[in-house]
Amino acid sequence: MNIESDPLLQKIAAVLFALALLHTFSVKYLERAAAYSPRHSGLFHLLGEVEVVFGFWAIVLIACVALAAGSDQAIAYAESRNYTEPLFVFVVMVIAASRPILHAVETSLGATAHLLPLPTPLVRAWLSLAIVPLLGSLITEPAAMTIAALMLAPQLFQRHVPERVKYLALGALFVNVSIGGTLTSYAAPPVLMVASTWNWDSTFMLFNFGWKAALVVLVNATLATFVARNHLRAVSDDTSAPRPKIPAVIVLAHILFLAGVVIFAHHPIVFLGLFLMFLGFTQAYDAHQSPLIIREALLVSFFLAGLVLLGGMQRWWLQPIVSGLEPLALFGGALGLTAITDNAALTYLGSLISGISDESKYMLVAGAV
Repeated sequence: MNIESDPLLQKIAAVLFALALLHTFSVKYLERAAAYSPRHSGLFHLLGEVEVVFGFWAIVLIACVALAAGSDQAIAYAESRNYTEPLFVFVVMVIAASRPILHAVETSLGATAHLLPLPTPLVRAWLSLAIVPLLGSLITEPAAMTIAALMLAPQLFQRHVPERVKYLALGALFVNVSIGGTLTSYAAPPVLMVASTWNWDSTFMLFNFGWKAALVVLVNATLATFVARNHLRAVSDDTSAPRPKIPAVIVLAHILFLAGVVIFAHHPIVFLGLFLMFLGFTQAYDAHQSPLIIREALLVSFFLAGLVLLGGMQRWWLQPIVSGLEPLALFGGALGLTAITDNAALTYLGSLISGISDESKYMLVAGAV
């Protein structure tokens, strides 16, 4: 029995997908419900996590398949999916956001800011809004956002700075981090979820998306820094408390772990083995570590794995809709939908469509990011 072509299960999967989208818009109500039900507050908080949505409904789907077609068919369908990308995202997020990696990037940017013949606070702000988001293509978007926030907070997000300037900087940062991860094929989830299927490597991303994204990032950062220049100059460059130094060998080891995981991104056995070694290394040198973002990375990985399971049953209705759209219409649709749903979900669902043209692939990802 082919689960994906069974009419009943196709309809069940489509209904569950619709419920997952509805759940996405209802998370704030679930968070409020937790306050009115202390006994089940933990469950409501869990279901109120956006990253849990697709994973939760994927579990419901597997249960429905087991009831309708038997447990063997349900297990066979679950095992037929490819979870390399969700596993990779989990591993690379944890390593890239580790303290030695963040320390190395912050230290390098701080030294660069002092070397340039411009006011240091001004340079630091520009580096935070421009270079850090572009580095997200190497160290992943969450790590880039963390570093940029740590660098901007003491300079810009202070009481004396006008709210409009803060919002401008925050908007520029969000946009730049989102598109700054498109210089490689692994850092941005919407790209990662289609890169293997469409054979998009980092070279392809750099020459088709990356250089354009870099130009936009530089323009956004320059404009935002220019608007905030008077307020930045009034902020001391050294407002943060001194932090203990991390030995260079520790930093180098973390960089090598990160590089190894990226090199073997398509070999889960290898990069999971490297990750286990990394966990042992961080335990051995815990004095130079901050708590690893295991929970946050697991949530993102759970979301993507749920998307793989639940999305795999949606091709039957997506194929006729998407294949009938012109590339420009696909771009507009992706651009509009990314405001209300996750862009990785959009691109992954697009990767399920057979016979989609190269131009349509480009437009889908461009609209999503």
